[in-house]
Amino acid sequence: MPTATQKSAERVLIVEDEILVAIDIESVLGEMGLAPVGIAADKTSALRLAERADVALVDINLRDGPTGPQIGRDLAARGITVLFMTANPEQLGNGVPGTLGVLTKPVADAELRQAIRFAVSRREKERHAPPRSLQLFDSAA
Repeated sequence: MPTATQKSAERVLIVEDEILVAIDIESVLGEMGLAPVGIAADKTSALRLAERADVALVDINLRDGPTGPQIGRDLAARGITVLFMTANPEQLGNGVPGTLGVLTKPVADAELRQAIRFAVSRREKERHAPPRSLQLFDSAA
C-alpha cells in the first residue's frame, strides 16, 4: 500500500509473452517497491490492463504477433510512460512517438532497475540517468 510520501508513478504493466521473463521482471519490480498491475501476453490483455498502469515495459513480438509498437503507441497516447524491452530493437526503427526508448534483451537486473528508475523519474519530472544499454528515442529527449 503506497504511503502519503510515495509518488503516483509506481504501477507497472508488463507486456511480455515469455512467462519466465515476465515473472523475473515482476520480481524486480516488487524488490523496488513498485506495484506490478499484471502481465499481458498480447494486445487485448495489455489494453485491458492499461487503465491501472503508470509505466509499461513492452516487448515487441507477443503472442498475437509483432504488436508491441502499436501497444506502445496506444499506451503512450493514454499518458502511460512506455519503455520497450526486446531482443529485436531494429524492429522499432527510429522509435515510436511518445515512448522513451528500448532495452535490448537479455537485460541484467541492475540495468533493468536503472531503466525502471529512469522511466518512473520521467513521470515525476525528476532526472535519473538512463542505463547505458537504453537506446533513447528522439521523442524522449
